[in-house]
Amino acid sequence: MSVIPDSDERARRRDPQVPAAEQTLRILSYLAGRPAPVAASAIARELALPRSTVYHLLNTLAAHGFVLHFRDEQRWGLGTSAFELSGGYARQQPLARLGRPLVAALSDRLGESAHLAIMSGGDVLYIVEERAPRRTALVTDVGVRLPAHLTASGRAMLAALPREQVRALYPSASAFPDRTGRGPRTPGELRELLREVRSRGYATEDSEVAEGLRSVGAVVRDHAGWPVAAVAVTWAGEALEERMLADAVIETAGILQSRVQR
Repeated sequence: MSVIPDSDERARRRDPQVPAAEQTLRILSYLAGRPAPVAASAIARELALPRSTVYHLLNTLAAHGFVLHFRDEQRWGLGTSAFELSGGYARQQPLARLGRPLVAALSDRLGESAHLAIMSGGDVLYIVEERAPRRTALVTDVGVRLPAHLTASGRAMLAALPREQVRALYPSASAFPDRTGRGPRTPGELRELLREVRSRGYATEDSEVAEGLRSVGAVVRDHAGWPVAAVAVTWAGEALEERMLADAVIETAGILQSRVQR
């Protein structure tokens, strides 16, 4: 007795590219769910794929920026093009929609400007901005990009990334643009700064984006623990208590995180 293939199976037989596309998507999904970069052999084993196929697809993805090869560790992780895709989805719907009322409430509560940002390569991209009345104008309008290593939002997210991913984003001193002459200038300085962020539980920035303005930021993670966004507050001068602001930002980030993970 013969078995008539279903429509999906007939499509696969007509188009030899379909299996490759499926395998590519499976690899990307697998990497997205890992807390750190993994070896190609582990990918092949976990997905039951031939090693030769995995290496071929990884090299193709790397050529387009969707994965990164960490040569020293012989491991693979998501690349900046994958961040761009996730960022596009976030901008279009969930994070901005979920975060906007929380950021507005945070700004109202503190009387300072607050914002929500996502990573986009080595930059942060602002997707929600809530300006407090009678406060200094900021450069963090929706759609603005800033170097992640200079901002509280970016530092909060970078501190939550695998260290291999941070090294890939900041391989040398040439990867450290500055705005005011302040901030980390080398991979070693950034490592030390991010170590402090992890120890403290939130990120800070003081006059590194704009003179006289300070910020605190806290990370928002998805269900896999990946940093998908950061909440931050910006204010002028020394008058406000940093820890009080940080506690409010951490609380708001935690609420948003719980909603993202549902």
